Amino acid sequence: MQSSPATPNSKRSVLSVSDLNREVKQLLEGSIPLLWISGEISNFTVPSSGHWYFSLKDARAQVRCAMFRGRNRSVAFRPQNGREVLIRARVSLYEGRGEFQLIVEHMEEAGFGALMRQLEQLKAKLQAEGLFDSARKRALPYLPTNIGIITSPTGAAIRDMIHVLGRRHPGARIELWPVAVQGQGAAQQIAGAIGKAGRSGRHDLLIVGRGGGSLEDLWPFNEEVVARALATCPIPTISAVGHETDTTVSDLAADLRAPTPSAAAEIASANAAELYQRLENSRLRLYRAIQQQVRHLQQKIMLSRNRLRHPREQLQNRSQRLDHLEMRLLAAGQQQIQQRRNQLAAAQRAFTHYQPQRQLQKKGEQLKFVQSTLQRAAERLLLQKADRLNHQAQLLHNVSPLAVLQRGYAIAKDSQGKPLKDSRTLEINQEIEVQLARGHFSAKVENISH
Repeated sequence: MQSSPATPNSKRSVLSVSDLNREVKQLLEGSIPLLWISGEISNFTVPSSGHWYFSLKDARAQVRCAMFRGRNRSVAFRPQNGREVLIRARVSLYEGRGEFQLIVEHMEEAGFGALMRQLEQLKAKLQAEGLFDSARKRALPYLPTNIGIITSPTGAAIRDMIHVLGRRHPGARIELWPVAVQGQGAAQQIAGAIGKAGRSGRHDLLIVGRGGGSLEDLWPFNEEVVARALATCPIPTISAVGHETDTTVSDLAADLRAPTPSAAAEIASANAAELYQRLENSRLRLYRAIQQQVRHLQQKIMLSRNRLRHPREQLQNRSQRLDHLEMRLLAAGQQQIQQRRNQLAAAQRAFTHYQPQRQLQKKGEQLKFVQSTLQRAAERLLLQKADRLNHQAQLLHNVSPLAVLQRGYAIAKDSQGKPLKDSRTLEINQEIEVQLARGHFSAKVENISH
């Protein structure tokens, strides 16, 4: 600190105005940390330097503020007089005029900062509970036939989703659960509709959402009650809130986030659209195949038409051929009649010289002779066959095992009925069967000799 020279009659230290203002500025900036302050903007000015100068006031006081160009470039909105804002600033003093002022480091719309802090705290809480974990998220159904939509019945979002679903999945049934999507009580309505829709058992898929808006407009979808309703919903859910840049708690809690309501409808109908496209492709291939077949048949018809002669010519040819066949038939008939007449005349002449009685007698005698001869030959043949049969039977009897048994021999068999040929296959006390010429009996082996 510098002081003016002391007068001869006094030893007091005297500060200049500049020194005083500098000391106060250093004291303020060194002793008061960064502060969050809310208020209404007034006297907003922007000189050629690009810095912002304005007053921040409430109902009872105001304070001058300065926000330099390097800082105000990051503000997402344009400040206006009368607008409520929330600033983060450090206390300072403008030395040139000795005015108390705030040097603004950050500015946002009033209420936004508090909401954002509240939102981040809720996200952290639900994240710690596992509500946002990808492991608990379910896959969407392949081809949903009943889709529930929870949104405002008067907003553009429902019209967009109905339009997209009607175009891409006309076979699906759409059921609207009307709710308020902003304002007091909207979160409770949305959560209640999610619970009722899930318990109804009618839907394969549930879409929850609304169109774009401010953070305050979208805030019901950042409420804990909505997030928990989505997490416990028994059917797959899609959250479609706001625009692509908006991300809400419901987006994180749902099974899938869609950037917009229209995109949610497209996602829900993706497989249906693919199936319809495959059907359309099949229809086009079938149509082209039918067209090709029709063209092929048309070509065959044209070729056949070129080969086809006039019916009159065909009739003339057929008539001429019929006449020719008729003449041939008449000539053949006359020839056959003449031949039959000649044969009849010859037969009549032969019959005149023929004696049927004598011929019948002669044939009868011949028949008797042949019958007698045939009978004697048959008897001789039967005798020969009988002798041969007896001889063969005797030979067969001589080699039959039964003939051997008749001479006093026997056949020994094991328990399975197989003949015993080698004593080495026997065991002491083994039971065997003995076949005689008449009857059989069982025996037990007591002694074996090889």
